[in-house]
Parts: sequence; C-alpha cells; structure tokens
Amino acid sequence: MARRFLLSSPLLAWLALLPCATLHAQSTSDGVVADVLTRQIQRGELVSERDFAPEEITAAQARGSIPAEQAAGMEARRTLRAGLPVRASDLAEPRLVKRGEAVKISLREGALTITVLGRALGDAALGEQVRVFSEATNQTLQGVVEDAGVVRVLAP
Repeated sequence: MARRFLLSSPLLAWLALLPCATLHAQSTSDGVVADVLTRQIQRGELVSERDFAPEEITAAQARGSIPAEQAAGMEARRTLRAGLPVRASDLAEPRLVKRGEAVKISLREGALTITVLGRALGDAALGEQVRVFSEATNQTLQGVVEDAGVVRVLAP
C-alpha cells in the first residue's frame, strides 16, 4: 500500500526524476568521511592519489565528490584548495598538446608517413581535435592528438 501511495504522489514522483550525484563517502554520526586535498592544486596541474587524505566533512561538502582513485591522473581545470573534496567538474583529461608548443605533425596515407614540425594553436587532450600551424608549408591544419606533442592530420 505504501508503494502505491509513493508512486501515485505527484510530488514524490517528481522528486524521483531529479538528477543526483553519487556520494563517494562513508557516513559517520556527525558527517561523512571523504577524500579531500592535502595541498593546493594549481590550474593545469595533474592530480595524484598522494594529494588526497580521508577526512570527515559535512554531507553537503561531500555531495558530488569523487574518490582519489578516480581523480588520479586528471588535470585541474581551476585552482583547487586544500581541505576540500574534488568534483568531476573540477577536473579534465590531461592536455597532451598545449597552445604555442612545438608539435610533430604527421600525415599517413597507406604505408607513407610524412612528418613535419609545427606549433599548436590550441590545447587538446588525447583524441581531441586541434589546429596546428605547419612551419614547413606555412598553413594552418586541423588534426587529432595522438600522443604528447604529436598531431595526426588527414590527407586532403
């Protein structure tokens, strides 16, 4: 009978449709234990598991936080303060190509590979598209990041 009431109540049915983040923490009597940063992380810096320690915080602070294992290897999108948990929106895939850096531009067609030097015109992570300037041809090309400092362009 209680289930029928819950399903027929429009207010409770509406609340069930609200998105909610997974809480990666353990409850205690006063708060929750979650992974928090032990030091300040600067924008663009990579995060490691060593940067975290379990600490008791309020449930509101822990909402949406991610565990240290999930955050490891990611890049900070903004400066992250010590003593606070990290959320998925605070992190991004690490940028393998950064604007202004020298990159190796490769063009592959069958068994033929042509490689020239160039400059990245933007930041990009693995598999993302980025514009590059070829110093050999003085042209701007669109390519895909294959590795750190390596961009593959498609044959025209």
